[in-house]
Amino acid sequence: MSPKQLPVPGVDPYFPDHGDARYRVHRYELALDYRPGPNRLGGAARLSAVAGGAPLREFALDLADFRIGRVLVDGRAAHYTHRAGKLRVRPAKALGAGAAFTVEVHYTGNPKPVRSQWGGLGWEELTDGALVASQPVGAPSWYPCNDRPADKATYQISITTPSPYTVVVGGRLLTRTTRASSTTWVYEQAAPTSSYLVTVSIGQYEAVRLTGSAPGAFPVADPRRPVPQTAYLPARLLPEFTRDFGRQPQMMHFFEEVFGPYPFGEYAVVVADEELDVPVEAQGVATFGTNHVDGGRGFERLVAHELAHQWFGNSVSIADWRHIWLNEGFAKYAEWLWSEQSGGLPAAAHAATAHALLSRLPQDLRLGDPGRKLMFDDRLYQRGGLTIHALRCALGDAAFFPMVRDWAAIHRHGVVSTADFTAHARHYAAGPLDGLFDAWLREGALPPLPLAA
Repeated sequence: MSPKQLPVPGVDPYFPDHGDARYRVHRYELALDYRPGPNRLGGAARLSAVAGGAPLREFALDLADFRIGRVLVDGRAAHYTHRAGKLRVRPAKALGAGAAFTVEVHYTGNPKPVRSQWGGLGWEELTDGALVASQPVGAPSWYPCNDRPADKATYQISITTPSPYTVVVGGRLLTRTTRASSTTWVYEQAAPTSSYLVTVSIGQYEAVRLTGSAPGAFPVADPRRPVPQTAYLPARLLPEFTRDFGRQPQMMHFFEEVFGPYPFGEYAVVVADEELDVPVEAQGVATFGTNHVDGGRGFERLVAHELAHQWFGNSVSIADWRHIWLNEGFAKYAEWLWSEQSGGLPAAAHAATAHALLSRLPQDLRLGDPGRKLMFDDRLYQRGGLTIHALRCALGDAAFFPMVRDWAAIHRHGVVSTADFTAHARHYAAGPLDGLFDAWLREGALPPLPLAA
């Protein structure tokens, strides 16, 4: 699905102050210069966009507290105001309905996370380097954007840093150019990407290929056409990492069998030189902390979880945050499927454990619309996985796995809602599924443990 075909739903009801539904962006070009010592970021952002169905006399970008140098619309200086995370732009001449236009924003400052009920989101300065973890609304912490998950765009990102540092961005590395003591890294992400799924990692990392025949590369699970996989990590962690992530190529091969072809050109894993509360998925990249590398595969379920998000959440993206269970439910179930595949407990055993856990907790979460307060509650992840398992039990494997592969294929690089998914699943069922979806998605009470037919 090309950017021109993507639907443009309204502003997200959970975050009505983010995003602007009056236009959509189809490409971002970011040229950034970052100095880790003073945590100084200078940026020039060029957005190629299209106005909606009405003339556009003003529009808004989401951008945190940076100093604005200039703002241009179609090459001409535009009037603007910048307050409370909103850069409101008034072009010199109103834009016609459906008109293509460009916006350029030049800005400088000291990036910092956006404050939220979940802590800081977005650009985070590390002891030696930086990383970006934006879910759900941290993207404006480092670049001007139309910050809503449905407005997906392609990206080209150029970042200049001191030469000892490695820069990792989701997508294909086009060039790496060193001049004097600085190196410029240019990445291209050709697949439509939600603003919160754009990431950057900057650190003194060693690069390790997880596929291929180069010295030091990990074994290839599928020698026919393996997905290029690269890891970036502190060199001291390589022995433990080799065991903890050693089965990722096999995991990729298995997920391609059950979910369909990997939706991007490459996959990168970063182990930031810092402890992180949880790993973070982004388009084509997953970021882990040093605490997720223990040498005993103690966090392999999280390796599976983040990889599965490349299909569910990143390629097949949600129209707004009410539908987050579609991301997390599938990723949780992927953990259980990998356990089953790799000789661990079967998915049914994980489902029974999750059901027992949820039965002891408050049952006030409605999965299909959990509300902003509960959208990252652990119960959503567990109940989401259980919902997918309940559907598998209802359909049977012969229908369930084609249903999943078709869902990922039909909506590849697109935008979906819960209603889209329930309508899709009904095509694979021998009988009605209304009762199942009502009980698992719309009611707070926990349904009985699903059992295979």
